[in-house]
Amino acid sequence: MAYSHLRQPRLADVITERLEAMILEGSLKPGQRLPPERELAERFGVSRPSLREAIQKLAARGLLNSRQGGGTFVSEELNSGYSDPLLEMLARHGEFHLDLLEFRDAMEGLSAYYAALRSTPTDRALLIKRFEELEERFQGRDPHEEAKADAAFHLAIAEAAHNVLLLHTIRGIFHLLERSIVDNLAHLFEKPDARPRLMVQHRALLDAILEGRAEDARARAHEHLVFVEEGLLELERAETRAQRALRRAQAMPPARRDGAS
Repeated sequence: MAYSHLRQPRLADVITERLEAMILEGSLKPGQRLPPERELAERFGVSRPSLREAIQKLAARGLLNSRQGGGTFVSEELNSGYSDPLLEMLARHGEFHLDLLEFRDAMEGLSAYYAALRSTPTDRALLIKRFEELEERFQGRDPHEEAKADAAFHLAIAEAAHNVLLLHTIRGIFHLLERSIVDNLAHLFEKPDARPRLMVQHRALLDAILEGRAEDARARAHEHLVFVEEGLLELERAETRAQRALRRAQAMPPARRDGAS
C-alpha cells in the first residue's frame, strides 16, 4: 500500500493560526496593538520574515491592520458584529431593554456557569479586580461610570468561561450592554435600596464563581437580572399609571363656578 507524503506546515501558517487563536480566545482584543515585530518574533521563537508573512495574511483577512508609523492593531471591526442599523434603532426604544435583559439572562447564566468550572487563577484575580472597581464606582454614584464598571465585570466573567462563542457574542453587544446598564441604573437608583442590593447580588455571583459552584453561579446571574427586569417593569407600570392619570385630568371639563347657568 502506498502512503502519501506528509507535508510539513509552513512556519508562517503556524504563526497565523496561533495569532488567530489568540484573537479568538480574547488574548488579543479588538483595537489592541500588537507588540513590536522584534519582540513578537522573540516570543514565538521565529524569524521576523515568517512573522511578517503571517501578519500580512491576517491583514488580508481583515483581522489586523497597520497604521503608518503606529504599529499593527487587531481590527476594531471585530467588535461591530452587533452594531448594524437595525439594532442601533432598537437600542433607542425602551422595549428593547427588556429583550436585551432576556438575552443577557441566557448568555450570562452560561458564562457564570462555565466561569465557575473553568476560571484560572489569573481569571479569578481579574474578576476580583473588576468587582473592586465596581464597588468603587458605586460609591461615586455616577451612573455612566457605574455602567462601565458593571459591564466590565460581566465581560470578565465571559472571558473566564473560556468559550470563544460566548465571549465574542457578549463582546459584540458590549456597547449595547453599557448603554442598557446606564438606562437600567438610572431607573433602578430611584429606589433607595437599589445600590446595596445590586452589590450584594454581584458579590454573591463573584463568590459562587470563585468557589467553583457552577449551578449556584448560574442561579445568582439569573437572580440579578430578574431583579433588574422586575425593577424596570415596576417603573414602567408606575409611569403608565401617571400618564393615565394625566390624560384623565386633561380630559375633565373645567369645574363650574357657583351660580353659573
